[in-house]
Amino acid sequence: MTSESFNPAEKHQSQIPALQLLVALGYTPLPESEIIRQRGGRLRNVVLDDILVEQLLKLNSFEYRGKSYPFDLEDAHDAIRRLKPTPDRVKGLKATNQDVYDTLILGTTITKTIDGDSKSFSFRFIDWENPANNAFHVAAEVAVERTGSSATKRCDIVAYVNGIPFIVIENKRPTEGLKKAGSQLIGYQSEDGIPQLFHFAQLLIVANRNEALYATVGTPRKFWHAWRDEDDTEEEVARAANRSLTNEETDRVFSGSFASVRHFFKDLQAGGARAVTEQDRTIHALCRPERLLDLVRRFTVFDGGIRKIARHQQFFGIKLAVERVKQFDLARTRKGGVIWHTQGSGKSLTMVMLGRALALDKAIPNPRIIIVTDRDDLDKQIKGTFKSCDMDPVRATSGSHLLSMIRAKTPLITTLINKFDTALRNGEDPDEDPNLFVLIDESHRSQTGTHGGYGQLAVKMRRLLPRACYLGFTGTPLLKNDKRNTFTTFGGLIHHYKIDEAVADGAVVPLLYEGRLVDQQITGGVIDAWFDKISEGLTDQQKADLKRKFSRMDALSKTGQAIRAKAFDISEHYRQHWQDTGFKAQLVAPSKAAAVRFKEVLDEIGHVTSEIIMSPPDENEGNDDVDSESKDLVRRFWAKMMTRYKTEEVYNREIIDNFKGSGEPEILIVVSKLLTGFDAPRNTVLYVCKPLREHNLLQAIARVNRLFEDGDTEKQFGFIIDYEGLLGELDRALTTYTAFAGFEDSDLIGTVHDVKEEIRRLPQLHDQLWDLFKPVLNKKDMEAFEQFLGDEAIRQEFYERFRAFGRCLHIAMSTRHLMSLRRKRSRR
Repeated sequence: MTSESFNPAEKHQSQIPALQLLVALGYTPLPESEIIRQRGGRLRNVVLDDILVEQLLKLNSFEYRGKSYPFDLEDAHDAIRRLKPTPDRVKGLKATNQDVYDTLILGTTITKTIDGDSKSFSFRFIDWENPANNAFHVAAEVAVERTGSSATKRCDIVAYVNGIPFIVIENKRPTEGLKKAGSQLIGYQSEDGIPQLFHFAQLLIVANRNEALYATVGTPRKFWHAWRDEDDTEEEVARAANRSLTNEETDRVFSGSFASVRHFFKDLQAGGARAVTEQDRTIHALCRPERLLDLVRRFTVFDGGIRKIARHQQFFGIKLAVERVKQFDLARTRKGGVIWHTQGSGKSLTMVMLGRALALDKAIPNPRIIIVTDRDDLDKQIKGTFKSCDMDPVRATSGSHLLSMIRAKTPLITTLINKFDTALRNGEDPDEDPNLFVLIDESHRSQTGTHGGYGQLAVKMRRLLPRACYLGFTGTPLLKNDKRNTFTTFGGLIHHYKIDEAVADGAVVPLLYEGRLVDQQITGGVIDAWFDKISEGLTDQQKADLKRKFSRMDALSKTGQAIRAKAFDISEHYRQHWQDTGFKAQLVAPSKAAAVRFKEVLDEIGHVTSEIIMSPPDENEGNDDVDSESKDLVRRFWAKMMTRYKTEEVYNREIIDNFKGSGEPEILIVVSKLLTGFDAPRNTVLYVCKPLREHNLLQAIARVNRLFEDGDTEKQFGFIIDYEGLLGELDRALTTYTAFAGFEDSDLIGTVHDVKEEIRRLPQLHDQLWDLFKPVLNKKDMEAFEQFLGDEAIRQEFYERFRAFGRCLHIAMSTRHLMSLRRKRSRR
């Protein structure tokens, strides 16, 4: 892709097949000479000005007093000046790209004076509703002049819509991985690269014959994803890939530097239909005109200034949801349903994109949206996500406030479900609007009754909004009973994206599970002395009752000795294997008092830094702890935090922000807060010291499945270290464990993997590493090794194998199972 070199294998295997397919999909090929002419001979310019002017005059006209008038050439050039970022309007790559995007989506206005009367009229750059009205072109080997230099970067393929560069594709030969290709496109976006091209680009693709990844401007390499299409058939893709080009198209494609390979592709076509490649599938799915414009318009959002484009599960889930809500039942109410996308797969953004899709759909007049959650932190998170995506929701502060917004037809509201209780009491008249859409997060929790039907709060919501369309979202597998009730409540399953699919797509990292018990040395004498201390003043009956309570393992696990033993093990485990790696951990404590004690012991040991996130104590604080010492401990801790941070909001925000960053704390201690809906990509290890089951367990372990990459540091797995024996010895049927007994087997596939299965790969990876050096005859000759690694391809393969072995070795060294596996191997 550089101007210095051009690889013929890449040309044969990826670049020209991609170019041919785009032509088959409706893109007019432009020879290199024509591309330069269209840009006015200026290689710094990336827009095809003549084509854009022609299209703007074709797409736009204005009406005045019942008559239609065309715009003129000066109007088109004025609009182009507003679209192109001038040096004084460039705000950096991401902000400038967003400004261009907004202009493309919204258009601009042109002022015209007729008979002395001046008026402003809408002027558009793209006909989003009718793709066929736009002009689609494609070119290969597009040279663009670098910033502050006459040198150029050469792009393999650039595709244009109305002369505006929308797609940039980097092609590689099959033997070359896509990591380098993605790095090239990311590098081209830098200030000293060719950022002016990426001010306009809407879709980026890196591809070879065997795989393809897509992203958009500013996307870090870890978030480039493969696309799996749910509409395209293999036959449709094959027809497009093997469509014969016209003579004119062939002359344009095989011009310039491609003229020499024309005979190769002529012979290839004469030999019969070629097989469909992964590159073909991706280009067909993402780049055909109607799909491309839909992805750009409805499925692109700016989340806090970061541009994001839909993943395949978001696209098809939203598409099916919009189709569903256009259907009506016998009561003339829109049909709803459930979108079930696993945690970490972008559920909040799916809700944002669905809201946007509903707002843009002309078949749905004046849609209004209410986002409903059942927890305050989720409510704040969802509101923040919508707001960061330039959709401005109003958060209901009370039931009466919610009611007033419903009455005022507020277009976008977020609320807690319990506010419908007060709202219904204050307002008798229901809102009968069928264009009101209620999007309910974690819908299995608040919407269904124990034995089917609606939960109490859901009943009140539906009384107030009887004709609304209800769409449920959930991120965890549904319990067998919940599944039946939830689907019945909402009207069936719309779309699902399960855990194993997300792991296979690389949308989340897989989770490794290790059951880890510690020697607690709890003797009868120690326990008796402890009971004597906390039971002073109690009657014999009260003492007997107290002993019964503490005979349970979960109560015993809260004792100081058990906490000290676990805290020491956690401190050593984190210090030896995770400290200074950039990765962090969460510790789940059984109670607030236990959380404080865990921190005290960790501080006393002094090897790792920790903080606690908890809710404030209330009048009933410590009811799960029978001794007043525990209650006082929590209150003293909270008073100390409020002295330090002044308010609960500042306390939460500062600790969470610090945990998400690269500094302290290294371990975040939690009880129940932040076990759901908490996204901290550095969070890699979860130490479970609290009994969890079903949804609570699934939501807790998903805290460590987020992708994370920082320089050469890349998260490969999330680690669940279980001190409670929740799953014991893992096997394939997770539902044999009490913690997961209520779920369907098929829904839990890929949830967690036994760490022992991963470290069993260590000998194999070691053998594969050494196998690379078989050609080196003298294994003691260092010079022979260095010369052997002088070949770049061999050296890169060595790096890959060594990294794989190193990752597995790190996992093995961090677990107690390594020695037992070594003993078993030695016996064999």
